Amino acid sequence: MAESVVLNTGASIPSIGLGTWQLEPDVVGNAIYAAVKVGLALKRLFDEGVVKREDLFITSKLWSDNHAPEDVPEAIGTTLKDLQLDFLDLFLVHWPIRLKKGSRFGPENVIPSDIPATWAAMESLYDSGKARAIGVSNFSTKKLEELLAVARVPPAANQVECHPVWQQAKLRDLCSSKGIHLSAYSPLGSPAMFKAGNVLQHPVVVSTAEKLGKTPGQVALRWGIQTGYSVLPKSTNDERIRANLDVYDWSIPSDLLAGFSEIEQVKLVRGAFWTHPEGLLKSVEEVWDGEIV
Repeated sequence: MAESVVLNTGASIPSIGLGTWQLEPDVVGNAIYAAVKVGLALKRLFDEGVVKREDLFITSKLWSDNHAPEDVPEAIGTTLKDLQLDFLDLFLVHWPIRLKKGSRFGPENVIPSDIPATWAAMESLYDSGKARAIGVSNFSTKKLEELLAVARVPPAANQVECHPVWQQAKLRDLCSSKGIHLSAYSPLGSPAMFKAGNVLQHPVVVSTAEKLGKTPGQVALRWGIQTGYSVLPKSTNDERIRANLDVYDWSIPSDLLAGFSEIEQVKLVRGAFWTHPEGLLKSVEEVWDGEIV
């Protein structure tokens, strides 16, 4: 199994990355401090020759209150300054949902999106080289098809929730047919957040792990990359990070892999935080265009 996947830009993205969403404040500090700290750490690694910039694949996202075309270059500029980088390998539109500029995260601040205008600004970043690849996150098949209908530069990736309990078969087929890489966040199901539909306790995952002499986490990650995704497990534990990388020299045999197709599907990241009965988005069905079952 290859340790990287080639995007439609020709760039290679690692099959396994490191997710950083919702890391505890006492581990990484607040968002600004963390970004600057990472930037300083990267600069030191480059300066000391520990790693070359071209050996790292760094992704960041455009937050929802920066969807206005004039705000997009400012947003990536801030990110590049914080990280002390000249370019990002991949820059994603975080959600197909727009917030009022400078507003707090909440359904009362959701306003109508203009994804074609936002995407045109993203394409300009790609043209400039500040983003070597551009993509989206949390886009349903419907929203992805709408974007493809107007895009000059097609998205290189769609980063979405994906794991054995939410396999995204319909979205996977669309992405595959259009040359768009599907990248999986919460590939272990975010067990600290979601008790229902716990991926690491699912009988199929546990049974497969026992038969192969692996951990449930390794099986969940191996299922992802064996299916063709890149996966973004989140951890601050050195031993667990090493274990997460130990998924390349073995595979899930076809007879055990078949059992994964029988798993009842449950979407865990439902996006209810965007909705309100009197808001622009009134239900999670609207958030995902009905693609939640």
